[in-house]
Amino acid sequence: MSDPIGRRRRSLPLRMRPRASWEKQQPTWQAARPALIGGALKRAAARPSGNWYVIGASRDIGSGPRPFGRTVGGMEVVAWRTEAGELRAGPGACPHLGAPLRDSRVVCGTVVCHWHGLSLDGGPFAGWEPFPAYDDGVLAWVRLDALGGEPPLDRPVVPRRPERGAVDAVFTTVGRCEPEDIVANRLDPWHGSWFHPYSFVDLTVVSVPEGPEGDERAGTDDAFVVDVSFKVAGRLVVPVRAAFTAPEPRTVVMHITGGEGIGSVVETHATPLGTDDRDVPRTAVVEAVVATSDRPGFVGARAVAPALRPLMRWAAGRLWRDDLAYAERRRQLRSAGRFPG
Repeated sequence: MSDPIGRRRRSLPLRMRPRASWEKQQPTWQAARPALIGGALKRAAARPSGNWYVIGASRDIGSGPRPFGRTVGGMEVVAWRTEAGELRAGPGACPHLGAPLRDSRVVCGTVVCHWHGLSLDGGPFAGWEPFPAYDDGVLAWVRLDALGGEPPLDRPVVPRRPERGAVDAVFTTVGRCEPEDIVANRLDPWHGSWFHPYSFVDLTVVSVPEGPEGDERAGTDDAFVVDVSFKVAGRLVVPVRAAFTAPEPRTVVMHITGGEGIGSVVETHATPLGTDDRDVPRTAVVEAVVATSDRPGFVGARAVAPALRPLMRWAAGRLWRDDLAYAERRRQLRSAGRFPG
């Protein structure tokens, strides 16, 4: 496949596009076939996760006095760091009388219950059994075998990322939907320039997963490849080529494969939280942006990464304000038996 975008990446990445109105862009509804999206979703659901779930950003679980708490599939989880900085996790209820350990304190790498002072160092104690935990440097994971019900894996399925010199930021939000609704949103690249005209223009899906629609077998090249331009300001845009893949049931990854920022990734992880007081499912979207560039000026970007991260989270949040509406609407239609796909 020719890649004129990739051949131009050494030149100035900004382009000035012609003036165009939103309603005059090429409709994409005929290409966005429900069976094609549904087939990709089924293949993603069939891939192994090893019962691993993302609970948050690695840097959100620090060495401070407060542990990190998250509910996953209705199960309370508490996570913290040892004195050596290693990630520990386990059930979020104290084995003594059920106190919420997320509200307790971490003292010298040990969780000390704030009700009666019971201490947990991350090993089995008084019926409390730890969960396997994994820190990939950007995200923190826990393995919940009772929830996942799959054959366990020693490590989560972590997507390929830039090897070095990257800037990362993690955005988290919560929607009233299920993980499959989040994944389905990401496996529909055709909505990009229609639904997000403030961020994307000139979106063209140049290839889709091969194989029969509805085929649940995992292919070796199961990717949606897209040419799209990111809006910078006014008519200034940055064109890129991106590939969307789903390496496991609750993750969709966008890899930049051409244009500016080759090697950068956006990982969207969907973690089920449980149901609310109306029995509506809730899902956490944990999105990691890992940006890189071979331009000399990117060294300066890495130096000011703490200042860039809030801007990166803001950009992700702006998109997810709309994409959660998509996912929640999909869940509502499914639950009512009215989803056309």
